[in-house]
Amino acid sequence: MRGVCKAVKKDGTEYYRASITYRRKHISLGSYVTEDKANAAYFQADEILKQAEITIDDYRPESLLTFEKWVILINFRDNKIYFGTPIYVRPKYFLYYLEPDYILKFDTDDLFYYSSHKIMRRNGHLFVADYGMQVNIMNRYGIKNYGVAGKDYQFINGDNTDFRRSNLNIINIYQGVTRETKKGKTRYKAKINLPGSYTIGTYKTAEEAAIAYNKAIDILKKAGVTRNFSPNYMEGISPAYYADLYSEITISPKILEYKVN
Repeated sequence: MRGVCKAVKKDGTEYYRASITYRRKHISLGSYVTEDKANAAYFQADEILKQAEITIDDYRPESLLTFEKWVILINFRDNKIYFGTPIYVRPKYFLYYLEPDYILKFDTDDLFYYSSHKIMRRNGHLFVADYGMQVNIMNRYGIKNYGVAGKDYQFINGDNTDFRRSNLNIINIYQGVTRETKKGKTRYKAKINLPGSYTIGTYKTAEEAAIAYNKAIDILKKAGVTRNFSPNYMEGISPAYYADLYSEITISPKILEYKVN
């Protein structure tokens, strides 16, 4: 049958692969138990590619093609570029369809990355596989794994699926640092958990507070604290400038005098 190839599993079980060629691109459509279903999947794909009135919203759970493949085919048809992930390109941004009713928005600057990195969702977190590791996509936008929505970052339009950079406001980029504004004056407080929350100090800049957090880690380790703290990585600061701030920054006596029970 057209668009069908028979294959055999290691245990000897036969199955059928469906595929289609469009604009000189050979596209695998999936594997099926029967030859008839594989053939029907081919004709469904052929119909999508030939009929511009078929949209992503026309997908139904009983379709022979997966939802991911449905999106991929429609994007290829409309935008004349093939991606192996469920992306649909708009003029100034693109949509990434995790599910029919769960759609992420990204800037076109991210198109190359997400066309080669499949997004997964687990327990409300979004990940990609990168060099064999699961990487939280929030990290790509300066949001740490421990970041709290509304406190460390916010989606300006309230849509937490809109990752366009104009919609992201990163409030705190450093571990243990929170921004506080009182009477129009902004300060940055550094705190650390030992367990129990200890204030390290309040500082003029986020960088000073982040370095204070790192300094507190060093002090506590010398005092015998074995907890595995994650120090802040200070991008864009020279080693000499970092060292000067490190030596000048004052730390709360509660940290300096902390003793392990």
